[in-house]
Amino acid sequence: MTNRTFFTADHHFGHRGVIGMCNRPFADVAEMNRDLVDAWNAVVGPRDTVWHLGDFAMGSSPAECAAIFARLHGVKHLVRGNHDAKRVLDLPWSSQHDLVQVTVDGQRLFLCHYAARAWPGVWRGALHLYGHTHGTLPPTRQSCDVGVDAWAYRPVTLDEIRERLAGVAEEPEEIRLARALEAEGD
Repeated sequence: MTNRTFFTADHHFGHRGVIGMCNRPFADVAEMNRDLVDAWNAVVGPRDTVWHLGDFAMGSSPAECAAIFARLHGVKHLVRGNHDAKRVLDLPWSSQHDLVQVTVDGQRLFLCHYAARAWPGVWRGALHLYGHTHGTLPPTRQSCDVGVDAWAYRPVTLDEIRERLAGVAEEPEEIRLARALEAEGD
């Protein structure tokens, strides 16, 4: 079986407040943590790659955070989020970044915890994947929230992202505004 690449964000393992804030369907933190781990491991294999775009854990002790991390399948990379404190940064991630550009299956990707209005390669079809917004920010044809609140609490593949974006009419702002300015000049 071919190793796959997944994208995800905003698990907030250990964070009681996110259950109410994001209307998550969990009775308590223990149930949320368990179900999020189960959802991750249901799709990610031991040798798959996972890009976590920040806010991995909040409110859990370093020991709890490490125990959760150890249970998760895959080769894990972190793009740091605003809630990723020392307990998260000290985990054995394969790499850590504030933002990063990668290519997966021939597709150029710009990965950041935060949604950007413009990003490298937007004019050449690069996709921007982000977290932080917990499913509240609508996608464009080339940008998408990969957080668990937007994807049934599980990591997603590039094919799933492309399928979702195929149904989106809204162009990235940089492209849309440039086209509007060009049309005004005609």
